[in-house]
Amino acid sequence: MFIKQPFDEFLGLKYKKLDDNNLQIILPVQDLFINSAGVIHGGIISSLADVAVSNLSPANEDGIQQAVTVDLNVSFLKPATGTYLMANAKIEKQGKTLIHTECSIYNDKQEIVAKSNAILFRTNLK
Repeated sequence: MFIKQPFDEFLGLKYKKLDDNNLQIILPVQDLFINSAGVIHGGIISSLADVAVSNLSPANEDGIQQAVTVDLNVSFLKPATGTYLMANAKIEKQGKTLIHTECSIYNDKQEIVAKSNAILFRTNLK
C-alpha cells in the first residue's frame, strides 16, 4: 500500500510498484511548478524524490508511512522541462533500522534530470 497524504494528491502523483524493491512515480507538471527561469523548480524535484523513496517502505493498513527520511541528497543534472517527470526509486540496502535508497528522475523524453540518494529510518520498530 502507498502512503496516503494530501501533499501527494496535490502533486497529482501516479504510483506503480515494480517489485518489492523498486517503484515508479509519475508527476504531471503543472504551471505552478515552473520557476522564474522557465524550468521545473528544484523543490518539486526534491519532493518527488522524497515521496518516491518514502513509498519504498509500504504504508500500514491506514496509509500511514512506516519510514521517515533522515538524509536526502539531490543532484540536479539537467534543467527539467516537459509535461511530466518520472521517478524510479529503488532500495539499495535494508538494515534493521535504516533503509538506503536511490532515485533517478527523468523528463518526458526519458532524459535523466536528477539523481537522489536517501536514508530512511523505520518508524514501525517494535
